[in-house]
Amino acid sequence: MTAATEYSTAMSQRDVAVPIVRIRPAKGWMPLNLREVAAAHELLYFLVVRSLKIRYKQTVLGAVWAVLQPLLTMAVFSVVFGRLAHLGSDGLPYPVFAFLALVPWTYFANALTQAGNSLVEQQQLLTKVYFPRLLLPLASVVAGLVDLAISFLMLLALLAWYHIVPSPRIIAVPALVVLAAASALAPGLWLAALNVQYRDVRHVIPFLVQIWMFITPVAYSSGLIPERWRPLYGLNPMAGVVDGFRWAIAPNATVAPPTLGPSVLAVAVFLLLGLYFFRRMERSFADVI
Repeated sequence: MTAATEYSTAMSQRDVAVPIVRIRPAKGWMPLNLREVAAAHELLYFLVVRSLKIRYKQTVLGAVWAVLQPLLTMAVFSVVFGRLAHLGSDGLPYPVFAFLALVPWTYFANALTQAGNSLVEQQQLLTKVYFPRLLLPLASVVAGLVDLAISFLMLLALLAWYHIVPSPRIIAVPALVVLAAASALAPGLWLAALNVQYRDVRHVIPFLVQIWMFITPVAYSSGLIPERWRPLYGLNPMAGVVDGFRWAIAPNATVAPPTLGPSVLAVAVFLLLGLYFFRRMERSFADVI
């Protein structure tokens, strides 16, 4: 047997020993397999960094937009709703009252929009390599936390300007941030999956965010809602987040907002259903997109 024949035989034996893994879509309702998502935490990190670089690439102000957007909105709200409409502000200066709501709301609105468009905007990744598709909307939600942190620093500066000492309940803010992130991820999963199938969903997302803001106590106090309707009103998850931010920071707040409990429950149910819906739809993402 020649050297060439021996080499060919060795290669043949080596090829037989190599396991073959076939990735096929499962049938029926698939398990969530969150362990696979957790194992890809390094990929999540790189997706988050990539999202931040794309967001601020070739921009003049860069991360300043994280402060400028809620700040300008606060100025408009202060004139229209504070001075002209004379809406109540729960004993706070209206600019502080509005900015306390705009910090989590601006994060939610941007994270929801980015998550809903994440699969379509990064379709090259979906068609070239397999990875947990959940990472794309999740990365959009996590990346927005950087902007949230920057705007929160601006909030502390605004409180200092008005000589307001934050309440000790400020330690609850990280939990409220988690609730805000879950509130953005839950509908973001539904919208991202539907956006692959129906491309006009991208036009629905801005309209949905706009309507959502008016049913959330951003410019007005939830105290305007009749008390018997507040638990139902709290099924809007951002109502609990916004009220929670004001309760956690405003020194004159004493009782936890009644919207917080229903909001947590609504987020938990909607997020769980969204995970299963996204998992079921992802088998056709690469084919349809």
